[in-house]
Amino acid sequence: MIDAFKRIFSIPELRVKILYTLILLAVCRVGSYVTVPGINSDQLIGLFKFASGGGQNLFQLADVFSGGAFAKMTVFALGVMPYITASIIMQLLIALIPSFQRDIRESPDQGRRKLSKWTRLATLVIAMFQSSLYAGFVLKASKTTAPGILVPEIVNVQMFGFSWLFYLTVIITMTVGTLLLMWIGEQITEKGVGNGISLIIAVGILASFPSTIGTIISQLNLGSQEAGQLSFPMLITLCALFVFITVGTILVIQGQRRIPLQYARRIVGRHETQGGNSHIPLKVNYAGVIPVIFASSLMMFPATIGQFMSRNSWFAQFSSYLLPGTWVYMGLFVLLIIFFTYFWTATQFKPEQIASDMKKNGAFIPGIRQGKPTQDYLEATMGRITLSGAVFLALIAILPTLVGRLMGVDGNISQFFGGTSLLILVGVILDTTKQIESHLLMKRYDGFMTKGRLRGR
Repeated sequence: MIDAFKRIFSIPELRVKILYTLILLAVCRVGSYVTVPGINSDQLIGLFKFASGGGQNLFQLADVFSGGAFAKMTVFALGVMPYITASIIMQLLIALIPSFQRDIRESPDQGRRKLSKWTRLATLVIAMFQSSLYAGFVLKASKTTAPGILVPEIVNVQMFGFSWLFYLTVIITMTVGTLLLMWIGEQITEKGVGNGISLIIAVGILASFPSTIGTIISQLNLGSQEAGQLSFPMLITLCALFVFITVGTILVIQGQRRIPLQYARRIVGRHETQGGNSHIPLKVNYAGVIPVIFASSLMMFPATIGQFMSRNSWFAQFSSYLLPGTWVYMGLFVLLIIFFTYFWTATQFKPEQIASDMKKNGAFIPGIRQGKPTQDYLEATMGRITLSGAVFLALIAILPTLVGRLMGVDGNISQFFGGTSLLILVGVILDTTKQIESHLLMKRYDGFMTKGRLRGR
C-alpha cells in the first residue's frame, strides 16, 4: 500500500490533481463552520435536536449530507442538494422535450453548455427558495420555542412587520454558499480527481463519523453497570450490517454481464484473418450510486417545505408521511431508486451507437444479426440486468432503516452504518480509486490495486 501511494505521488500531473482536490475539499469543510451572520449556532443545534425528536428525521438526513452544516445554519447549510435537484429537473426536461434532445445530439458541446447554464439558473432559484423557507422556520422558532437564537439587531430591522434584513442576509449568504459549492464541484470534476459533487457529499458524510462514534460510546454506557441504550449484541449486528452493505455495494457497482463478440473473416493480402474474441461488458448497475443521490434529494424537497410550514396546514400533514423512517417514505424511496436507475441508464447507455459501431468493425454477437436485432438484444439484456441491480440497490438503501426500527437504534447510528450514506460513500470511493488507477496505467504502472483491477463504472 505504501508503494502504491509512492507511485501515485511520483506522477507530477496526478499529484497536482490530488492536491488540488484536497485543497478544494478543505475549503468546503471550512465553510461548514462559518455561521450565517446573526445566528447563535449553539442554541440552533439544540433546536434541531428537539425537532428531530431522537428518531430518523429529515433534519437529521440533511445534516448528514451537509456534514453538520445544516444544523448549524452555516454558509454551506444547503449543501449541493439544490444543484442535484436542478440536475434532476433538467434531465427530466431533456427526456420529455424533443427539441432539447435534438440540440444535444446535433451539437453536443453547445448543448452541454446550454444545459449547464439552465442547471445553474435552476440551482439559483431552488437555493433562494429553500433558504427563504429555512429563514422563516428559524425566525418562527426564535419567537416561540427557542428565543435567543437570533441577534435582535438584525431581526428588529423591519418593514411593514417583515424582518427583511434577516431574510435578505440568510438568502444571500446560503445561496452564495450553494453556488460556491457548485463551482467547487465543477472545478474538481474538471481539474481534479473524481466527481466533484459526489466527493463533496462523501466528505460531508465522513465528517459525521466522529460524532457517530461519540454517540455509540455514550449509548453503550461503559462508565456504569446499568445497561445502555445500545448493547454490544446490537453493535455487533450493526457492524455485520456495515460489512454486508459494503460488500453488496461493491458487487452491485462492479458486477458485469459480458456479451461475447466475434468478428467477420477478412482477407489481408493473401491471408484470411479473423479478429480475436472479445466481449461487451454490460454493468449490473450502470448508474452507480447516482439513483440513490437523486432519490434522496427528491424526497427531501417536499418534506423540507412541509417541515417549515405550519403543522396544521394540509401540506405539512401530507409531507409528514414523507419523513425518513416512515413506511410511505421507504416505499417511495425504493420506487424512485428503481426509476432513476432505469432513467439514468436510458439516458447514458446508447445501444444504437454500439450496434452501429459493431457493424462498421465487422463484429457481431453469435446468433444475433447485425443492426436493429443487435440493438434490440442489447436493450432487452440491459433492461433485465438493470432491474436486478436496481432492486438490490434499493434493498441495501432501506435495510438499515428497517434494522434501526426493529432494534430501536438511534437514527444517526443506523444512517451512518448503512443505507444511503454508506452506499454513496462506497460508490464515490470506488469511482475515485478507478480514476487514480487509470492515471497510473497510462503511465505504465501496475495500478493502485496489486491483486486485482477495478472494473470501470
